[in-house]
Amino acid sequence: MGSQRQLAESVIRNLRAAGHQALLAGGCVRDLILRRPPKDYDVATSAPPEQVLALYPKALTVGQAFGVVVVTDGAVQVEVATFRSDSAYGDGRHPDAVTFTDARHDALRRDFTINAMFLDPDTGEVVDHTGGRNDIQARIIRAVGDPRVRLAEDHLRMLRAVRFAAELGFDIEPATADAIRALADRLATVSGERVAAELERLLTAPPAGRRRGLQRADELGLLAVVLPEVHALHGTEQGPTVHPEGDVFVHTLLCVEHLREPTFELALAALLHDVGKPATAMLRDGGWTFYGHAKLGEAAAETVCRRLRLSTLQRRRVLGLVRQHMNLINWHEMRESRLKRLFAQDGFEELAELWRADCLASGGTAQEYEAMMVRYRAMERHQVRPPPLISGHDLVDMGLEPGPRFRKILEAVYDAQLEGRVATKDDALALARQAADDS
Repeated sequence: MGSQRQLAESVIRNLRAAGHQALLAGGCVRDLILRRPPKDYDVATSAPPEQVLALYPKALTVGQAFGVVVVTDGAVQVEVATFRSDSAYGDGRHPDAVTFTDARHDALRRDFTINAMFLDPDTGEVVDHTGGRNDIQARIIRAVGDPRVRLAEDHLRMLRAVRFAAELGFDIEPATADAIRALADRLATVSGERVAAELERLLTAPPAGRRRGLQRADELGLLAVVLPEVHALHGTEQGPTVHPEGDVFVHTLLCVEHLREPTFELALAALLHDVGKPATAMLRDGGWTFYGHAKLGEAAAETVCRRLRLSTLQRRRVLGLVRQHMNLINWHEMRESRLKRLFAQDGFEELAELWRADCLASGGTAQEYEAMMVRYRAMERHQVRPPPLISGHDLVDMGLEPGPRFRKILEAVYDAQLEGRVATKDDALALARQAADDS
């Protein structure tokens, strides 16, 4: 089993040997011109699907109606698509019908010029019918043909334009930007899953690209449609002493930018960590306060996660980070037991990274974060999360009736264990008896 590129080039050779035209197509061509490693290698061909299947009878026919066949070699897969023209997009995502055609017409139905090129892997020749190479050189995202027509075909293309600009460090060409601005409200018709997939790639783009992409999405009216909670952060002041960087919107984008190689869940939590501030903002003694904003932010973040159709696991990770994003501020003043409980949490390092980015986005430094992580890394795992010395069964054996106080007693004893005040089971049982007598 070879690489995806090897499989794609093998498919091209076999199609050509059978008398068909075949080329590398789309995003892989763009990335190869930019000297970036492509994520996928796709093939475009003059061969209709049934002739591709004649050469590869075990291929997957996932999109045969649109001329797409997936050729497999073990775990490696390559999409092979017949050159086609599309009719109207009645559902705002798929063409109502397709006509198999040639490379030029296939290029003219694609989304952006930088994605509409073909490449002959044998000669290195780029087949470019839309000016994609010039646009790569000019570093711009331009819709193929009439931008309003192209974006109306699939409304997600508006967010894709912003995402490509963020990933590549490109600008969006003015006519394409104007079309996005005019059609932005149609993004509301796109499924949450598809929006989430684009947001994931935007939020995990290179650091400066994330911020620029979010700014551009906001300027073009897209952010107000897909993430109105974030758009609403505009104008929520925080005070120049504590937050010299600007209002909550500016702070939030800086926070996302400062994250180091974030997961989607961490980046989304950073984007949402302060969405509770507008509703809790209050001027007290000349300074702004936001009491309870983490709790309100968690509720708003849950709304966003459900809108994006995130999995239960993803939702829990995002909500946990938003809920706890203030918990590390005074870590050096915490009791040993509380600090160890924080260190022992699943996902603690993501929470710490969010706090680090939050500090930097507020004009601060990462010194406190670094000091805390030295302490965290110095602790052995058995010190941070040791097995409890006693359990509920031990309390029953002591003659206690199971009930709500069980949890309080066990937590008090475990805190003492984490702080080193009890080290043996006998000591733990003695403390449990004392706690039971006092309760």
